Amino acid sequence: MTRYLRWLAAERGLRFDGYDDLWRWSVADLDGFWGSIAEYFEVRFHARPERVLASPTPVEAVPRRATRTSGEPAPSSAGRSSRPVSMPGADWFPGATLNYAEHALARAGSEPALVCRSEAGPRREPSRDELRREVAAARAGLLRLGVGRGDRVVAYLPNGAEAVVAFLATASLGAIWSSCPPEFGVESVLDRFRQIEPKVLIGVDGYDYNGRRYDRGPDLERIVASLPSLAAAVLVSPTAGKADSANASAGAADGGRPRRLSWQELTADPGELAFEPVPFDHPLWILYSSGTTGLPKAIVQGHGGILLEHLKQLALHTDLGPDDRFFWYTTTGWMMWNYLVSGLLVGATVVLYDGSPGWPDLEALYRLADEEAVTCFGVSAPFLMACRAAGLEPGNRFAFGALRAIGSTGAPLPAEGFDWVYEHVKSDVWLGSLSGGTDVCTGFVGPNPLQPVRRGRIQCRSLGAKVEAFDERGRGVTGQVGELVLTEPLPSMPVGFWNDDSGERYRESYFDHWPGVWRHGDWIEFDEDGSSVIHGRSDSTLNRGGVRMGTSEFYRAAAELPEIEDCVIVDTGSLDNEGKLWLFVVLAEGADLDAPLADRIRRHLRSRLSPRHGPDEIRAIPEVPTTLSGKKLEVPIKRILAGEPVETAVNVGTLQNPESIASLVAAIGRAPAES
Repeated sequence: MTRYLRWLAAERGLRFDGYDDLWRWSVADLDGFWGSIAEYFEVRFHARPERVLASPTPVEAVPRRATRTSGEPAPSSAGRSSRPVSMPGADWFPGATLNYAEHALARAGSEPALVCRSEAGPRREPSRDELRREVAAARAGLLRLGVGRGDRVVAYLPNGAEAVVAFLATASLGAIWSSCPPEFGVESVLDRFRQIEPKVLIGVDGYDYNGRRYDRGPDLERIVASLPSLAAAVLVSPTAGKADSANASAGAADGGRPRRLSWQELTADPGELAFEPVPFDHPLWILYSSGTTGLPKAIVQGHGGILLEHLKQLALHTDLGPDDRFFWYTTTGWMMWNYLVSGLLVGATVVLYDGSPGWPDLEALYRLADEEAVTCFGVSAPFLMACRAAGLEPGNRFAFGALRAIGSTGAPLPAEGFDWVYEHVKSDVWLGSLSGGTDVCTGFVGPNPLQPVRRGRIQCRSLGAKVEAFDERGRGVTGQVGELVLTEPLPSMPVGFWNDDSGERYRESYFDHWPGVWRHGDWIEFDEDGSSVIHGRSDSTLNRGGVRMGTSEFYRAAAELPEIEDCVIVDTGSLDNEGKLWLFVVLAEGADLDAPLADRIRRHLRSRLSPRHGPDEIRAIPEVPTTLSGKKLEVPIKRILAGEPVETAVNVGTLQNPESIASLVAAIGRAPAES
């Protein structure tokens, strides 16, 4: 961040009075800011953009080529303000062509590109040169299968090297990538992949998790048989060899469709590492909304928007570079996998892990971070809070000599989580909380190396992200909770949704509440210093007698009770009807939800929150239903309580613990503890 500020002063004549001043410029002059990002990171344009952002007055702010020759002046839009650009419809870098994979594979050499670890398999450490060769071979294999620009390649893969190689090979061709982890149920996979009609599927027939081997062979066969668009299915197996390739080829010779082949056969021949120049907004990958309440939205994001956003977010906000080892615990079904792989853009070594974060014990990820000299260690907020609840003290067990930053996302991290990290992990680490979403594959608010860490707060608004808190009248507010909105476009906003040619579904998802303003669906509160707190989803807000409260505040208060191990809170009210407040609790060992405990819970919550926020109904459940990324199912539970059938209220195939729904439904019908 400091080097970028010095570069702006030297190359653009721009000087700023601290980070807030820089942020204000970045959202007031979108042309100047994003043009500077393209030039600073030497983005390799094959065709020169006409301008940065389509607007009534074109603004020339883009370098003529990726790297200027010595003495060539730097084009600049310093001092020129961007004209307003409507959302949706912003046209970024029109006329430009480029390729994301070219930037991810720009660095050669013997330094490790990836470190691959898993529960059961051997450790791998492919170098940058090896990764380039493997991508070239996979690219050649995809070409032989007829894959070209715009075709979809999908993966049913765990978080390993093959997924990264296949993704980069796909992107290099201008084809479109999409992935699901093998723990997804068949219907959940088909709900996603059927929408986009893939040409090639790359999958596994099993995976290891929590010390157990899971057979996915029959599921893989059902998926392949249910995708009529497939021309080929590639099996990735650590034990596959020549015999597997021979069998696959024999199957293909019989004229069967789709063709079956092994990963070894796909990558058998070396190929040329080339990159198809595609338009800035050409689809790079397709991500999906959670799908917990219906068919998942197929969210399309483009090469250029993701490239610029991730360069900015990872290099400037996360301070990552070629000397770093970047880890985030994720699966191939969460946007954080895509975010993690983008560590290659800034030259970082990307550390992959396939397996359970709790196997053989809850220290597994900390052990990995210590052994692999991870410098930036990313996990979810629920994981950190689970470690705190378990009484872990990893700082006493591991040296963490290289560790300088910890990232947290997936849910709000309360102040107690910050305290635990600094007391029991590492006292001088930089703890950066990040909040954004799959919709943009980045964070609107997040870490900042130039500002102090404040417990329980996210450090800053991200550069280029005009994020605000709106009150009910659509006015920006500070010091009070409001709707998280974006009032200016961001390059990584979706190109659109798949099969939504009119854009109607896209507009309804984000722009129906305030025309021209992106409404994200979170409650956020900004302080005067630009730091923020996320208060949970705005569609699951607790609105009691006119007193609005985010669910995260409720969970912080409930966590103070030793009898409560976990919980989920749901308000069945609406604008016209207050409804009931339902609290579902996972009790600590030895606790019993009798009348005295129910009364104590209510009194504590009324005292800590407000007299209106005592639960009307309290039920004990064995575990809280969560998505695969750890989010609690507040909205689907609300729909179940409203009488909607379970099968339409929630897609159990998207859950981390699908059996938990039946237990919750049973608890709803159970008589409450009398108070």
